Amino acid sequence: MAAPPVGNISDTARWVAMYRALESERSDAHFRDPYARELAGEQGLRILDAMPGGRSSSFAFVVRTCLMDELILRCIAQGADTVVNLAAGLDARPYRMELPGNLRWIEVDLPGILDHKESKLAAAKPVCRLERVRLDLSDVAARRELFARIGASSRSVVTVTEGLLVYLTREEAGALASDLHANAGFRWWIIDIASPDLLRWMQKRYQPSLTAAGAPLKFAPEEGTDFYRPLGWKTFEFRSTFEESRRLRRAPGWAWMAGLIGFFSRRQREKLHRMGGVVLLERA
Repeated sequence: MAAPPVGNISDTARWVAMYRALESERSDAHFRDPYARELAGEQGLRILDAMPGGRSSSFAFVVRTCLMDELILRCIAQGADTVVNLAAGLDARPYRMELPGNLRWIEVDLPGILDHKESKLAAAKPVCRLERVRLDLSDVAARRELFARIGASSRSVVTVTEGLLVYLTREEAGALASDLHANAGFRWWIIDIASPDLLRWMQKRYQPSLTAAGAPLKFAPEEGTDFYRPLGWKTFEFRSTFEESRRLRRAPGWAWMAGLIGFFSRRQREKLHRMGGVVLLERA
């Protein structure tokens, strides 16, 4: 019997990198990640092809990447001197984006995925000051120590959690929010968020593969971004994946029908708007 394409949670990074590779190879690409295909490798392609609706789901990952790029640059323009990418996976932003040379960029993830990344990018040069921290984020004491160290040596931090929170429990997501807020230097937090309806759809589509790899999808707060308010984080901006997919000309084939339903129903229009998105949270 063939091994499942997703062997562990780190393999999801190869899956997502493959979406970045496909976008980068388009003539009208919104971003160019010349490292994505090499980082994803053959396994990344196998995972993408094995996932239900693998290629047709690309719009959501491409839109997420674009929106996070935009928000990171905005935070830097507003004074962020440090970017902390938690569960960084195979993200190559410190190599592909136009960033200030004195920007401090810290990637945090498990040793295996960061070792793989370093080996593939050995000949590449980051455009900013890049640090890598090998850490299991479920080690609460170790992550609190890390956040305290970063906060003490940075003036203004923007944290990025791309594709991380959905794998946590409600309690784990809340604890992470509190740990970040405990350090005054952490000013912004860029997250992606799913509605309960979207989570149920994703669970139906992807859960068999992801659960077998020990990475079930869990978290989509009923209260949306308000979940983070009592934990010290207010919503500065919400960007809807559905609406942004149309702006970026990456809307899925069913978008016209969903848009038509939304035209006649205010409730459905709001539901589509809040189905999923990228959020810039600011320290309250």
